[in-house]
Amino acid sequence: MRKLITLLLSTLLLISCDNKSEKEIFINDLLSQMTLDEKIGQMNQYNGFWDATGPMPEGEYQKSRYRDLKNGLVGSMLNVTGVDNVRALQKIAVEETRLGIPLIFAFDVIHGYQTISPIPLAESSSWDLEAIEKSARVAAIEASAAGLNWTFAPMVDISRDARWGRVMEGAGEDPFLGSLIAKARVKGFQGNDLSDYNTIAACAKHFTSYGFAEAGRDYNTADTNEYTLFNTILPPFKAAVDAGVSTFMNSFNTVDEIPATGSSFLQRDILKGEWGFDGFVVSDWGSIGEMIPHGYARDGAHAAEIAANAGSDMDMESSLYIRKLDELVTSGKVDISIVDDAVKRILGVKYDLGLFDDPYKYCNKDREKNVLGSKENQEAVLDIAKKSIVLLKNDDALLPLKKKNQTIALIGQLANDKNSAIGNWRGRGASNSAVSVLEGLNSYKENKVIYTKGVDLYYGETNFFTRVDVNYNDRSGFNRARSVAKSSDVVVMVLGEEGYQTGEGRSRTNLLLPGLQQELLEEIYNVNKNVVLVLVNGRPLNISWADENIPAIVEAWQLGSQAGNAIAQVLYGDYNPSGKLTMSFPRNVGQVPIYYNYKNTGRPSKSQKVVTASAYSDVENSPIYPFGYGLSYTSFNYSDLTLSSEEMNNKQSIIASVTLTNSGKYKGKEVVQLYIRDLHGSLSRPLKELKGFEMLELEPGESKKVDFTIDNSLLKYYTVNKKWESELGDFYVYIGGNSDVDSFKKFELIN
Repeated sequence: MRKLITLLLSTLLLISCDNKSEKEIFINDLLSQMTLDEKIGQMNQYNGFWDATGPMPEGEYQKSRYRDLKNGLVGSMLNVTGVDNVRALQKIAVEETRLGIPLIFAFDVIHGYQTISPIPLAESSSWDLEAIEKSARVAAIEASAAGLNWTFAPMVDISRDARWGRVMEGAGEDPFLGSLIAKARVKGFQGNDLSDYNTIAACAKHFTSYGFAEAGRDYNTADTNEYTLFNTILPPFKAAVDAGVSTFMNSFNTVDEIPATGSSFLQRDILKGEWGFDGFVVSDWGSIGEMIPHGYARDGAHAAEIAANAGSDMDMESSLYIRKLDELVTSGKVDISIVDDAVKRILGVKYDLGLFDDPYKYCNKDREKNVLGSKENQEAVLDIAKKSIVLLKNDDALLPLKKKNQTIALIGQLANDKNSAIGNWRGRGASNSAVSVLEGLNSYKENKVIYTKGVDLYYGETNFFTRVDVNYNDRSGFNRARSVAKSSDVVVMVLGEEGYQTGEGRSRTNLLLPGLQQELLEEIYNVNKNVVLVLVNGRPLNISWADENIPAIVEAWQLGSQAGNAIAQVLYGDYNPSGKLTMSFPRNVGQVPIYYNYKNTGRPSKSQKVVTASAYSDVENSPIYPFGYGLSYTSFNYSDLTLSSEEMNNKQSIIASVTLTNSGKYKGKEVVQLYIRDLHGSLSRPLKELKGFEMLELEPGESKKVDFTIDNSLLKYYTVNKKWESELGDFYVYIGGNSDVDSFKKFELIN
């Protein structure tokens, strides 16, 4: 069945390794059998171009791709899902081509395949690394059961600008937390052994600086300096390499005015050189060809030459390698060693996945039937959904809701929306498959819930390729909503963004509640002050008016398949919220990008009244809700901050300790956060940097001492000397419940 591959495998059993692994021997032997065209074919990725289980493709475009597949000129396919489709295409690659090299099948499994977890930004707000890893594991189990073996995730871009729609895919603004989440997600996707049948290869993206797109406009130029690149942007990518990530994807933007796809500095010097990454790099969709409109490549051949020489190993959908690379090698513009290196890397990932041993290992119909949407998977995503919810405000203990004898007005189109909660990048999650908030609240039978939409946020069906049709004119539901609110004990308003209002290509210049939702919120507040605002959204929003007026605000994000149940359990207190924000919420869009670990400037300001200082004249500098912020139904007190020593050298460590007390009435969890400030450096240093955290669960009245070990690794950064090192001098240590903590202790790093 597998022709030469089977022969090679059996031959390996008789070969002495002589300091080479069986994998290396196998790949070198296979490479020696390949023609140049077959090598280039491994570097070529096509989108699914016809129904693999249907009739032969029609049209010259589809037919030419089919011929490439039969001739062994395709290394990977994306957006082909389902065991039947994968098996049909894999059979062509393995049984009809000369060498029988299996395909690797890729898909954007971002936060679930069929059972959908919260969007990644929401998951990061849990600060629960085990739960985040479990979420990725569920996604991998389902995706692999549907024939897939490669995901274009995790996105590890650091993001400081809520205007950028793709903040929903990442872990927020902090490189320390982002690095830990990158590791957790890579491990979740890839498991302990990539050759297991229920693991998939992960892909760290977008390499790099995509999250720094100017003005938050997708695909835009990213203008960063070398030190921001190394200290803020690159750490999560390095963490992914350290976690064993199999692949990287480069980004659409320029870095130092060079498109990332064509940057040898990023791909060869840093990734494959300094970091020793041995997997392969795939372009983003068509990004090799996009170097032409960037004004960097003259034409398709030049773009292919630049990309290959720079280290982009696989071409996603521009078809430039398959059309141009043969001639480039023949003419000497691309050395054959460049092609060989790329092909070895691609074959290496296929080897690690076990595809040469069994190319159909991901094609089990019984497993596909039994795994997708299983009860176990639904329970797992419900768990992470509850942990992702952030309580932003709870005046007069309006929450949790009473469970009996209450009339609850439930208002908002999103409250009865089973689709928006799935969010963007929803894999193969079925439309309208999420549990709605209405369904979740109705599962509590001893209260009366009266639902009314109030106003349309959007009209019609939505999908990835169209803009959401937002309502700015129709207020016909206002009167009914006011009437219901006026006669109810409490109002739960579910407002925010339709699921496709965040994500790729969904940049916004206005971070207010879209459409007429803000107007409706104010109208309802005028007739009933007992309002709980539940936000269903994929990015930080401007909710300044709500913060000033609404007594209870819950950031529920787009929570996936079990959204309604998670929200209901939090609102009723069956789960005490413990989430903490991983992106700062601005007071208005004029503050963005806004983030906690900013530089002090030469004229720092804490007052709008000081004219010649770094401040706004119309709003204070601080965010409305800072990084790390989140409340609980109980309360926590921090006391007795101490250091074991007031000085250390770079071979020593000190212990920073604090006592945490649950001073409220409920059992609850608190994320205790450690921040360090380097007071003086060879470069200007941030006011605070997250360097550790620990989640504790305490009973009412219970106290626990929390210890953090501070060693030299936490003090290093990329200095003016262009290397990672610590520098002698004074440091402040802060421990608290969010990044706005003020109390600190001081120590000195000495020789």
